[in-house]
Amino acid sequence: MYRKYISGLLLAGMTLVSSWICARELKINRIAATPAFRMEYLNETMEEDRQSFVEMVAGVSSGQRVVDYEVLERTIQYQLSDKDYEALLRIVEAEAGGEDQNGKLLVANVVLNRVNNSQFPDTVWDVVMQKEQGVAQFSPTVDGRYQRVSISEDTIEAVERALYGEDISQGALYFCARDKADTDKLQWFDRKLTKLFAYGNHEFFL
Repeated sequence: MYRKYISGLLLAGMTLVSSWICARELKINRIAATPAFRMEYLNETMEEDRQSFVEMVAGVSSGQRVVDYEVLERTIQYQLSDKDYEALLRIVEAEAGGEDQNGKLLVANVVLNRVNNSQFPDTVWDVVMQKEQGVAQFSPTVDGRYQRVSISEDTIEAVERALYGEDISQGALYFCARDKADTDKLQWFDRKLTKLFAYGNHEFFL
């Protein structure tokens, strides 16, 4: 009888031990499997992110190349001889040496507008040196300023902008500094021309 009782206890104990071991192994397997699943998921996500990042960088790089290409493709609009180029630099410096770069650009624009207009000579030099009824179109050519100027880097940059086609003049063919101009000349400007705008010390006309 005792043997049967002891055998029953042993069998019950072995069953409990076996159940505990199985549960333990199941838990261990579950724990072991979870990081593996997470690692696989993270690997896939990281690969997708990496691919997206590579595509984004490629897109930005491609866009940058396009911008650079467009900059490199800028073409000069006016091909001047050395004589004409120096004349343009000198008259801009003489007329607008105290203006900012846009003020200088406007003077260069007016000279080039005249070159392109059938009412005026065909070259920068001839436009700058032109006289009407013995009166110089640009006073610095007769009062010595044209010959004395020292060309600044700012003037060179303004002239380059004009030569590459930048025009902010609204087509102006004339300009004057009202506080320095003769009364008779100002009356001619006001009677005969259309005022477009004023910038700096100059008024611009068409």
